[in-house]
Amino acid sequence: MPNQLQQLKTLTTVVADTGDFESMKAFTPQDATTNPSLILKAAASADYESLVDQAIAEAGDGASMDAIIDRLLVTFGKAILEIVPGRVSSEVDARLSFDTPGTIDRAHGIIGLYEKDGISRDRVLIKIASTWEGIKAAEGLEKEGIHCNLTLLFSFAQAVACAEARVQLISPFVGRILDWHKKATGKDFTGAEDPGVISVTEIYNYYKKFGYPTEIMGASFRNTGEILELAGCDLLTISPALLQELADSDGPVERKLDATKADYAGEKISLDEKTFRYAMNEDAMATEKTAEGIRNFAADIVKLEALIAKKTG
Repeated sequence: MPNQLQQLKTLTTVVADTGDFESMKAFTPQDATTNPSLILKAAASADYESLVDQAIAEAGDGASMDAIIDRLLVTFGKAILEIVPGRVSSEVDARLSFDTPGTIDRAHGIIGLYEKDGISRDRVLIKIASTWEGIKAAEGLEKEGIHCNLTLLFSFAQAVACAEARVQLISPFVGRILDWHKKATGKDFTGAEDPGVISVTEIYNYYKKFGYPTEIMGASFRNTGEILELAGCDLLTISPALLQELADSDGPVERKLDATKADYAGEKISLDEKTFRYAMNEDAMATEKTAEGIRNFAADIVKLEALIAKKTG
């Protein structure tokens, strides 16, 4: 029998959640996602020092820190696209999460670097936090043919707003939703009762019932049980450790999500800024985890800047 990873690939597009090239080569995913934490980890490794040096050199003498960071993202992204046949996600500076024009400007810069180097924009997803400002930035970018991956997504309201903005893809954070509920209740959750699994299942069924083209990519998994409960989701981005666990298991993998059987009992929802912000305010988990994620990614950007500053003197 094929292993679980092989079985999963017949039901779902598997994406590597890593900045490590060797892991990508080992597990042959369709796409790869990165974030500031993953890029920082890779950039701090001796294995990738040459790429950091290359990015600094290509940015040119006197380049701003922002320009060097964006050049580094693109340098890693191009190397990743030599391994994966699909798309790479490159993230806009998390400190712009509440700045719509700033996010659009940085996205233009990143996509411009890719295109200057001969990479089609269809192979790049610009990652943006799922704040109201981030969703509005993505809406504008999508109209220009710049496709976006809305990350740090924890709530149904965020998912609805992204769908209405016609973004290319969302990344609901399954494991971080579980983390919050475990801490809040003192209980563990497994299988279909995992709050992260429930959240993604609801979003999936809503999107499919109402015909939204936005892709759903489950992310931030804590165990293979969460992954298997979402088999059939459009995409799943999975860390190398969990990819290895799936590759090492030959248990059966069943389709759990099916667009032809989308079961959502509610009505179609429309959110303006006021109703979005109120819905987020009512969802303590989503509010806290979105804010925490932005803070952590912003902190890792600062660390990455410090690493580059040491090199540029």
